Amino acid sequence: MPLLATHNLDAYYGDFQALFGIETYLEEGETVAIIGANGAGKSTFLKSICGLLKVSNDCVVYAGHPIGGLRATSIVRQGIAMIPEGRRLFPSLTVEENLLIGRYGRNVAGPWTLETIFALFPILKERRSTPSTALSGGQQQMVAIGRALISNPRVLLCDEISLGLAPIVIRDIYQALQKIRETGTSVILVEQDIVRAMQTADRVYCFQEGRLSLSGKPNELTRERIQSAYFGT
Repeated sequence: MPLLATHNLDAYYGDFQALFGIETYLEEGETVAIIGANGAGKSTFLKSICGLLKVSNDCVVYAGHPIGGLRATSIVRQGIAMIPEGRRLFPSLTVEENLLIGRYGRNVAGPWTLETIFALFPILKERRSTPSTALSGGQQQMVAIGRALISNPRVLLCDEISLGLAPIVIRDIYQALQKIRETGTSVILVEQDIVRAMQTADRVYCFQEGRLSLSGKPNELTRERIQSAYFGT
């Protein structure tokens, strides 16, 4: 049984249907990338999993139990954490305070503590008392990652963690992601950079206009098939 799966997942914003019958799965310790053009439904998919968007209860199954109808706070407690697009830090709090907020939903023992996060991102230790608004974009992304990790999730949802960052910062973020994967954390990675996604993931799903257009292992997918699934050509 997969650790996490979606079954015939539909998602709506009011009367607008954003996802149509999405079937996916994530194994324990696996990294899955979700690719697709802007507006394909990638972020909606993550919101459906983590409780930010209401979906039918049995459309999302985690550790053998349906969780589609649960609130986001309940899903965090069960071990699913999300790094949102845009980082969404608390501007009035320091780096350390933003990190520690991640414990409020799920404070359990595991590999990730304040000190291990500081070891992963040493600059955050140096700036632990700095307001989050005084950080660079890359440093803010490190805080957002650390805030999710400190809950010691079994599943980490990453929504465009490289968006808007300089190439050298993206390299550092993905090196950190590799270390996170080595702890056994399962990862769903939404990524616009197809090359980066293919290098990182064990399997790839491509979305197009709210529908699943392609899936497979990176070494099984040709450039032509990806282009066709991505753009509908």
